Amino acid sequence: MNAFTAIRLQGISYAFGSHTVLDDIDLTIDAGSVVALLGPSGCGKSTLLRLLAGLTQPAKGEIHFGERLVAKPDWSLPPEARDIGMVFQDYALWPHMTVAQNVAFPLKMRNVPRAERDARVAKALARVGLEAFADRKPSGLSGGQQQRVALARAIVGEPRVLLFDEPLSNLDSELRESLCTEMARLLRQLGTTAVYVTHDRREAEILADRIVHLSAGSIAAVRAVTPSSGEFA
Repeated sequence: MNAFTAIRLQGISYAFGSHTVLDDIDLTIDAGSVVALLGPSGCGKSTLLRLLAGLTQPAKGEIHFGERLVAKPDWSLPPEARDIGMVFQDYALWPHMTVAQNVAFPLKMRNVPRAERDARVAKALARVGLEAFADRKPSGLSGGQQQRVALARAIVGEPRVLLFDEPLSNLDSELRESLCTEMARLLRQLGTTAVYVTHDRREAEILADRIVHLSAGSIAAVRAVTPSSGEFA
C-alpha cells in the first residue's frame, strides 16, 4: 500500500454562475483517516468531492495532497495523476466486461504486467468477498455485489486517497446496513485516507473518524466520531 496522504484545503470557493456552491472552505484531513462529508442535497458536499477528484477546478483557494499542490484557480492536476480511487453512486461498471475485467481496468490503463494485474485483481476481489464471481458479468450480480465490484476496482491500484460519492444510496436498507459495516471494516484494514459523501448520519457515524457537516456551501461543524459498534443505530 502506498504511503498515507494528508489532504489540505485552503480557502476553497466554487460558484456555478451567480450561485456560490462552496464558500471559503478550510479543512485538513489527516493521513490515513476517514472523513464523512454530511449534509442535505445542495449543501456542496458532492462539489467538494469533485474538486478533490480533479473533475472540476476551484474558483479560489488551493488543494494539497500531502506536500503536493493538486488544484488552484485555472489549474488542476487531472484525476489520473492524483493517485485516487473513486466509488460512484451508480457503480459505473462496464456491462460487457466480467467482474475481473472491470476490476483490472485501471491497472490495464497503467500498463501493469498481466501476471501482476491478475494477482492484484484476485487480492482485491478477495478483500470484498467476490473471488468466486470473477468471471460473471455485472448483470448477473445483485446491487450490493455490483457495489463491491466498484469498491474492488477503486482499491486495486492501492491509491493514496479513496473518494466515495454516496455509494450506498441506491441500495435497500438491509443491504446498506450490511455493506456499510463491511466498508468500515475494510477502510480500517487498508488505512487509506478516505473522504465519504453521504446525507445519512448513521452511515457517517459507522464509517468515519470525523464528520464534517456542510450547510449552504460552508462548514457548519466538525466532530470526531466515537468508535462504533458497527451496527446501524
